[in-house]
Amino acid sequence: MSPLKVLLVDDEEMFTEVLAERMETRGLVVDTIDNGKGALKLAKKRSYDAVVLDLAMPEMDGIETLKRLLRNNPNLQVILLTGQASLEKGIEAMKHGAMEFMQKPVDIDALIAKIEVAHDKREQLTELRIEETLTNIMGRKGW
Repeated sequence: MSPLKVLLVDDEEMFTEVLAERMETRGLVVDTIDNGKGALKLAKKRSYDAVVLDLAMPEMDGIETLKRLLRNNPNLQVILLTGQASLEKGIEAMKHGAMEFMQKPVDIDALIAKIEVAHDKREQLTELRIEETLTNIMGRKGW
C-alpha cells in the first residue's frame, strides 16, 4: 500500500511543523499550507486521502474552506481541528460534510486512525462513483 497523503491546513506555523513531522515519522506524506485559499489550490492540483483543517483561521475559516473543498471534490475526507471546541461548531462542521471534528492538542494516534478511516471511506466513495458511471454508460449503450 502506498503511503497515505494528507493536506494539513493551519495558520499556527509551529503547530503545523510539529504535527507534520510527527505524521511523517509514521510514514504519511504531508503537505502543509497556512490558509484556506492555499488549501483550495493544492487540493485541486493533488489528490489527498484526508485534509486536516484548522477551524479558526484568518480570512477564510475552516467551515468555509470545508464547504469549498467539498464542492470541488465531494469524495474528499476532511477532519476539522480546533483549539476552541464548541458543540455548535462541531455540529455545523458535520452538517457541511466534515468526517470528524477533533480538539487540539490532538492525540497523534487517534488522528492517524481517523486518517486511515478517511482513506478507506474515500476509496469506497470513488469506487461507488466509478461503478455508477459504468452502469450509466452501459445503460446508454444498451449492454
